Amino acid sequence: MLTPETNPLDDPQTDPFDVARIAAEQIAAATGVERHDVALTLGSGWGKAADLIGETTHTIPAQEIIGFSAPALEGHVGTLRSVLLPSGKRALVIGARTHYYENHGVRRVVHSVRTAAATGAKTMILTNGAGGIKQTWTPGTPVLISDHINLTADSPLEGATFIDLTDLYSTRLRELAKSIDSSLDEGVYCQFRGPHYETPAEVQMAKAIGGHIVGMSTALEAIAARQAGMEILGMSLITNLAAGIQKTPLSHQEVIEAGREAEPVITSLLARIVAAL
Repeated sequence: MLTPETNPLDDPQTDPFDVARIAAEQIAAATGVERHDVALTLGSGWGKAADLIGETTHTIPAQEIIGFSAPALEGHVGTLRSVLLPSGKRALVIGARTHYYENHGVRRVVHSVRTAAATGAKTMILTNGAGGIKQTWTPGTPVLISDHINLTADSPLEGATFIDLTDLYSTRLRELAKSIDSSLDEGVYCQFRGPHYETPAEVQMAKAIGGHIVGMSTALEAIAARQAGMEILGMSLITNLAAGIQKTPLSHQEVIEAGREAEPVITSLLARIVAAL
């Protein structure tokens, strides 16, 4: 079993794409599935979607695959699942997200995305639980991510690597999602570093620069997915109104509870979107 001390992604001399390729080979060996078509990272509140999209044929503890480690956050199950979709396609469900605030480095944050691409996945669905700036969004509201603002001051790209991020969150996939549920709203996601919640002033800054959603994941993963040539759908579950918009103190327990309450609706929605891919 790999430990944080032996993770090859921590060695700057290691090519992270080589590690992703080896991880994909290990997943193929463990599952007997040569390639996957779509990958889903299931954030807080979204986990049960894995049970609805198809038949799980294999479940792997993520830390048994090179480059992965056990998740540090409640609400993430710490497994990789190979799911046979009704269409006959294969989905790789990632329940082991490494967050930027864990201080393991960006390579580990985006390793799951790069591994998914190495398994053959052409579509990457990134989900999260997040704070909403729009007052019309009540806790439990699913929202499409139309764009993002990366406030981590970091990037998964290394060296002189220039990647176009126009239409990063696929217009085609957002329109497909709206064809499933026409009530879906969308907004710009702001990734803060975390793990502390944003201050009311920071939320107002995000609003002033065009943000509608605040959270601590997704943006860096989306950049890596685009670099890998994947088409990206991003979705946030609004678990609370952001600091200063909501008048009561924020708590992680609130996030977990909102996710549990919204889970039947949002997971069914995501399953219907996956079926339409």
